[in-house]
Amino acid sequence: MNLPTLGVVVLTMGDRPGELRALLDSVLAQDDQAASVVVLGQGTALPRLPEGVAGVELPENLGIPGGRNAGVAWVREHGGAEVVVVLDDDGLLPDTTTLRRVREAFADDPRLGIVSFRVADEQGETQRRHIPRLGGSDPMVSGPVTTYLGGGHAIRMATVDQVGDFPAPFFYAHEETDFAWGALDAGWDVHYRADLVLRHPRTAPSRHAVYYRNTGRNRVWLAKRRLPAVLVPVYLATWAVYTLTRRPPKEGLKAWWSGFFEGVRTPCPPRRPMRWRTVWRMTRLGRPPVI
Repeated sequence: MNLPTLGVVVLTMGDRPGELRALLDSVLAQDDQAASVVVLGQGTALPRLPEGVAGVELPENLGIPGGRNAGVAWVREHGGAEVVVVLDDDGLLPDTTTLRRVREAFADDPRLGIVSFRVADEQGETQRRHIPRLGGSDPMVSGPVTTYLGGGHAIRMATVDQVGDFPAPFFYAHEETDFAWGALDAGWDVHYRADLVLRHPRTAPSRHAVYYRNTGRNRVWLAKRRLPAVLVPVYLATWAVYTLTRRPPKEGLKAWWSGFFEGVRTPCPPRRPMRWRTVWRMTRLGRPPVI
């Protein structure tokens, strides 16, 4: 069996040098080495990196999707790996067989486009928000899903070729869902693998200052960009109700609505609505694109 080559991409803002070094050490300790490993500094200088790890200092913070586009471009130019693995700079690969099993997964299934890792904290527990499915609270159940986790995942380069770049204007929030919906519409499979673990500190998404605003704006952009027109208002109404039931803090809710209406009045990245058969496929997978 011919295993695909891997390139590993890590984005950093330069504020977690200790965690970054631990992550890179865990990548280099894998029993099946990646063809290339690159760290991209988002508008920041990089610390000294281990031998065998390339560093690119971007002139500005491009955001998560923009940084990933730069990382994918670097991998293409330096060896052209067939699969790109993206890892959070404060994550860690506790199992030395992870990259080998990623390669085997893509070799076994030619229609596999994206693999989502299981994100677990220091105690091995997975937060509910890190389980990419509806109605399933067991993080140990692997299977097909309709989105993936940004902190630890792998994407086949052929999928990127077909779907296109990550939506750089999103900057942060929902870029994974946007890409996953594009991949599903192109006929690729997205799998969640509970056995591929990225250890990551327990955090809340609201720790990011732009969380509420970007979540509201990008939710609208996602709908306008990827959904059939008739489903856009249904999807947005569902998420507006859901947001209210979560009772975010007053300032957070204000920022969310500000972002929501910004998304309504501003153009989204180029519209690429999914086909109705993709809507049905997602529904059969347990997550119709109105929830």
